[in-house]
Amino acid sequence: MTCVSLAAAGFVSRQFALAVVPSGRLFRRRATGASGPGGLQVGQALSAFTSLRVGDFVVHEDHGVGRFAGFETKTVAGVTRDYLYLEYAGSDRVYVPHEQMGKVSRYVGHDGSAPTLSKLGGKRWDNLKNRARTAARELAGELIVLYAKRSRAVGHPFPADDELMTRFELTFPHQETDDQQRAIDAVKEDMERPQPMDRLVCGDVGFGKTEVAMRAAMKAVSGGRQVMVLVPTTVLAQQHMVSFRQRFGELPVNVDMVSRFRQPKDVKATLAKFSAGEVDVLIGTHRLLSRDVLPKDLGLVILDEEQRFGVAQKELLRQLRLEVDTLALSATPIPRTLHMSLAGMRDISIIETAPRGRQAIHTHVGEYDEELVRMAIERELDRDGQVFYLHNRVETIDEAAARVQQIVPRARVAVGHGQMTEKQLEAVMLGFLRNDFDVLVATTIIESGLDIPTANTLIVDRADMLGLSQLYQIRGRVGRSTRSAHAYLFYPSARELSEEARARLTTLSDFTDLGSGSRIAMRDLELRGAGNLLGAEQSGHVAAVGFEFYVEMLAEAVAELHGDALPAEERAALIDVKIDAYVPADYVASEAIKIDLHRRIALARDDERLDSIIGELEDRFGDVPEPMLNLITLARLKLLMARVGVDRLSIAHGKVSIAPLQLSSNQMSYVKSELPHAVYAAGMRELGIRYAESTERLDAAMSLLRETARVLGR
Repeated sequence: MTCVSLAAAGFVSRQFALAVVPSGRLFRRRATGASGPGGLQVGQALSAFTSLRVGDFVVHEDHGVGRFAGFETKTVAGVTRDYLYLEYAGSDRVYVPHEQMGKVSRYVGHDGSAPTLSKLGGKRWDNLKNRARTAARELAGELIVLYAKRSRAVGHPFPADDELMTRFELTFPHQETDDQQRAIDAVKEDMERPQPMDRLVCGDVGFGKTEVAMRAAMKAVSGGRQVMVLVPTTVLAQQHMVSFRQRFGELPVNVDMVSRFRQPKDVKATLAKFSAGEVDVLIGTHRLLSRDVLPKDLGLVILDEEQRFGVAQKELLRQLRLEVDTLALSATPIPRTLHMSLAGMRDISIIETAPRGRQAIHTHVGEYDEELVRMAIERELDRDGQVFYLHNRVETIDEAAARVQQIVPRARVAVGHGQMTEKQLEAVMLGFLRNDFDVLVATTIIESGLDIPTANTLIVDRADMLGLSQLYQIRGRVGRSTRSAHAYLFYPSARELSEEARARLTTLSDFTDLGSGSRIAMRDLELRGAGNLLGAEQSGHVAAVGFEFYVEMLAEAVAELHGDALPAEERAALIDVKIDAYVPADYVASEAIKIDLHRRIALARDDERLDSIIGELEDRFGDVPEPMLNLITLARLKLLMARVGVDRLSIAHGKVSIAPLQLSSNQMSYVKSELPHAVYAAGMRELGIRYAESTERLDAAMSLLRETARVLGR
């Protein structure tokens, strides 16, 4: 007799002298993220350098706040390199070589206003940095106390995946993307710890955040605990209930909902079942935070679009975080949420990979054009699709719908807004879901959660009146299938646009790539300023040195207080070699992409990261030319220099030398035995070796550094 069964938890059979142990029990499901000393996450930098434009403000660690004036490839003393061209106060100018591009970051101030440019020379910038660093140390102390409080909080460690969890995962109808799987593994690992989870999952609409949440919910339920799913709108609550019930299918999981779409008596009955433990997953709006919602054994709270909850609700949620596991989902995290993740107050997982077949949304930004509106709607109807038409004024929404009907007589037009009765709004939304209507003229109630694969055209009237993250969210209502999608963001007149509105709309037209949500959030942070993210006492320092540089100081201060050091800054190493190392214009034409490549290469922490950059270049642009390979090889040399502990490398006249290097007599003897032609100058603390003319210069330098690292046991 043969028995086939899932063995998620493993088993031991004495009869057959057999032990089956799942790999998850033997090996970690994922590599632990970069964490600071004491376990405090130092955060993940979300760089938006690909959007750097001439005129933008930047911060150079050594020279201060400047203005980006361009990117130039220059030949100096017979050597061709890439440079950032920065302008400073007065007529001061700096050409930043590629090896220092890691020292340059985009400037984000306190309130979005233009900063004062630094003057080269003098001690003013050093004084500003020192004051900011002192303030960062004070804040780091507070962060460590906060982390310690989180570490001491007693949560509920959920057991490893069981058979029920495995069955649930096997019923997922799609292939998980790599980013999505990493987020799922991170959430599971958090939930199995004794401390309460507090994780943000950031990813574009339609990139699979909800599935991450459902896996977490299933893990909580299979572990015998209840789940609350908080959403910002009743429409989204309704859709989540349908999605959760479909996804959990025949599994023994009871999903219910509390919202204004339901009768008061039904809500009362649902809450009674939740208190009795008969409802496993309860979905609703902030109504779930009311005092009459009394779970029997709550284990997990899921927050969808947390930034849309009010201050009072967030205070209640903050108290919950010290008691139960919390998972927040966001497509465009508000700057404060983003900062908390960067600074280490929250853990963050980013889903940047689009599902297979998903296409970018074609975005048109311009003055309102009725003929273009007609053509857009007609084209969508011709392919049996549907259209969202956003008009965010309830007083005139019926007039807007009548105008759409007049422009396209054959279209079936419906109206939806938040001031309709529950039954009216529900009927309209369900009708649009059933494809009873072609065009839904609605307010921003469509912002979250509507997943309609047949709706692939969006028209926004008065896009200039909406916020950046809000516009991005709304644009994500289309393009939820493999069909090409179109978004039209209209404003009445270019003359009437404010500078801020113009910047918002320009950003939307720039960031059309799939997975741009986190970059939109960074741009939003830049436009609005960092505000009071770090407390009023820190805002002056943020204004002085920039947000990104200040967060770097904060990470360093956290490490210092723990008595540990962050990894050595490879970008500080100096390599003196006459060799062309740049990004050829006929290989990569875009200056913004060149800058981003230089920064990523300069900040790479290991060879694997550099290898991945080469792979990406080959995929996007073809075979990597020699000057580009030289650039990456120089970065590899810097990594080796950091390992050996030297900061100067010189290659000239057939000789490679490294310094400063302190070698004992035993170490020097070992070096001589391995490298017989090596010469060590003890006074200069310099180790050098000559190489044959047939030997490639950079290969000779690589060989010397590797042998030295081996001698030193590094």
